[in-house]
Amino acid sequence: MRVAMYYNNRDVRLQEMPKPEIGSREILVKVISSGICGSDVLEWYRIKKAPLVLGHEIAGDIAAVGADVKGYKAGERVFVSHHVPCNTCRYCLAGEYTACETLQKTNFFPGGFSEYLKVPELNVDRGIIKLPDEMSYDDGVFIEPLACIVRGHRTAQFKPGKTLLVIGSGIAGLLHVAMAKATGISRIIASDISAYRLDAAKNLGADAVLNPSDKFLEELLKINDGRKADYIVVSTGAPAAFKQAMQCVDKGGTVLFFAPTSTGEPVPLPVNDYWRDGIKFIFSYGGAPEDLAAATELIRSKRIPVEKMITHRLGLAEAGLGFKLVSEAKESIKVIIEPQR
Repeated sequence: MRVAMYYNNRDVRLQEMPKPEIGSREILVKVISSGICGSDVLEWYRIKKAPLVLGHEIAGDIAAVGADVKGYKAGERVFVSHHVPCNTCRYCLAGEYTACETLQKTNFFPGGFSEYLKVPELNVDRGIIKLPDEMSYDDGVFIEPLACIVRGHRTAQFKPGKTLLVIGSGIAGLLHVAMAKATGISRIIASDISAYRLDAAKNLGADAVLNPSDKFLEELLKINDGRKADYIVVSTGAPAAFKQAMQCVDKGGTVLFFAPTSTGEPVPLPVNDYWRDGIKFIFSYGGAPEDLAAATELIRSKRIPVEKMITHRLGLAEAGLGFKLVSEAKESIKVIIEPQR
């Protein structure tokens, strides 16, 4: 079978690999749609394990099931989660599923940018969602990234009637905008250095947009009735964005650090500036099983218009172009690879 083998962001090669053989408790999936995630082009992080086949936002058809698999059959349309929790460790039992070591180690093989992938037993047991009839394969690609957003909002306890500032309007930032619109946030402000992405934010429900500048806080205060933001999501790895978020959060507010810094460097936290103001700093990684279920329903019901975010559909041989589009972050939002063409 064909795969797109990642060496670095500028070197993604179409190569051949044997089609995976499945065991009695495993499933073989024919990948129809596979999204390129912003984390796929986080080169400092990905290159450590290169060469490898990336891709974890997938939807496809069950091609074959192992003899001991129950509840699934060939031909069914599915989303498959690459990371699944053990459900028995102290973190899972406390509801902190994304801190589970099993979740962080599990994966399907070889990756979503391939014609077929093998779903291990644990993922078969708790990582497959049958796509509702109302959802396309491309819709299914958004289940995993939207689940991450659902968990972020849930963990940060975002409530209706507040002001949200989203710093960074790539695909994750835009999903935050759409999620806020769907859940009753009263004023949504998006920022980005790209006019193209700010236009996308407006189309998805942002009430106002800002371009980062020396007068960013001044402009925010004008837009938000003289107040800083109740909630802030940092959805970009630019170190300046982390500093900007800490300057723009109101007393009693919450900053959700959704993205890691672009090169892994630390960000200084001026503790004395915040310790009296009731400000909360929250981190969020991945999505738990309940978030995947919630994301599926948000997409099925059209409350989150994910189809409006797709800008490119490319064949597997064009995966290198897809990585270029996503890493350059110019005029693209969601790039989907279709491994069967």
